[in-house]
Amino acid sequence: MKPKVFVTRQIPEIGLARVREVCEMTLWENELPASYEHLIERVRGMDGILCTLTERIDAALMDAAGSQLKVISQMAVGYDNIDVRAAHARGVPVGNTPGVLTDATADLAFALLLSAARRLSESVQYIRDGQWITWKPLDLLGADLSGATLGIVGLGRIGQAVAKRASGFDMRILANSRNLSDEQAWEHNATRVELSTLLRESDFVSLHIPLSPETRHLINRETLAQMKRNAILINTTRGGTVDQLALYEALRDGIIAGAALDVTDPEPIPLDDPLLTLPNALIVPHIGSATVKTRNKMALMAAENLIAGVKGRLLPNEVKVK
Repeated sequence: MKPKVFVTRQIPEIGLARVREVCEMTLWENELPASYEHLIERVRGMDGILCTLTERIDAALMDAAGSQLKVISQMAVGYDNIDVRAAHARGVPVGNTPGVLTDATADLAFALLLSAARRLSESVQYIRDGQWITWKPLDLLGADLSGATLGIVGLGRIGQAVAKRASGFDMRILANSRNLSDEQAWEHNATRVELSTLLRESDFVSLHIPLSPETRHLINRETLAQMKRNAILINTTRGGTVDQLALYEALRDGIIAGAALDVTDPEPIPLDDPLLTLPNALIVPHIGSATVKTRNKMALMAAENLIAGVKGRLLPNEVKVK
């Protein structure tokens, strides 16, 4: 008898096909994520769950699934939506998909940096509003990258890939990361500094840290006030690392020059959020890993984690309890 698994969202077919080979699969086919109440009902009796970051997987949901639950596989790198400690307490390993989306997310982070620096979204709107009536020497002046300072908060895989791209633009790179040594920073053409120094000296600040109680609202009124008035904030990690009301006020009042966000809190961002009224806030809908190649690899990795778990084997990529 095949193990029973629940897949919480439509994912690339390469992943679904692999799951079907081994498991009896139930798939949530709606465009919108299932409500928590629906999840509770769908996971009952399942041996495995393949989920995404849009689902809350907590202790109560695991208990609702039953004692036969063997694995939770997340199609994402981050896993702040999963109570990993509760899973491990129940003997249920949690898998994720690290590494595969590094380049895609770094590309997007740098695309946001470039777009915000050169005010691309404002320029598009400028044309659509009929303001392009002639070339003007003082219109839509942006920031140079060459010679500018980029501060990277979190010099992990993605932060390192962003540093590599920044080196090609002759940027000075500052880095702040937990347990980062001077030698490790130098390997990526960066200088290790305290967060306050990074914020004070950087023309661009790019966030690449996991969301945790320690990093929630790391960027807030106090830290925004430490940044340059011409600084631009880029966030491709998790929306909760930034206090959005404080960011709105900082952008509105000229405390910093701009922000480019791939992530918000909550997601999707409500259409009445004041950030959406600001021309110097560029927001895209969490597309850091949104390339065909990357999402296919993520789906296959998530499927392999799921299959290993239901078969009682070690997961290829297991989240460790910290």
